Amino acid sequence: MSELGEIIRRQRELNRLSMRQFAQLAGISNPYLSQIERGLREPSERVVDSIARSLETTAEALYEEAGLVADEDAEPAALPIAIAADPALTPRQRKIMLEVYDAFVGDSPDRQRRHRSRAAPGAGEH
Repeated sequence: MSELGEIIRRQRELNRLSMRQFAQLAGISNPYLSQIERGLREPSERVVDSIARSLETTAEALYEEAGLVADEDAEPAALPIAIAADPALTPRQRKIMLEVYDAFVGDSPDRQRRHRSRAAPGAGEH
């Protein structure tokens, strides 16, 4: 989970948001965000979804970038990761590009088989 926290922090910084601003945008407490970014707390799927929406990306892209996919043989989708990490794109451009990508491959059977390993939803939320 520390890798996921580092990715969230890096994306927050790329968007030039303070921790306080981002926590408010994501609808979580500032101390909870700090613990997530430092790898001390594992956010639920709902919290990761909220964080991803605030970053104008997808939860799947965050999990894949952190290497948190259960199917070890599955290759992570490189395009959403590259889009989410590209500092040359504005948050709005990232969102649009990810929406277009998901329109083409978002519900493919291969992507539906991938499941992230994480705690049960609702655990440790603030």
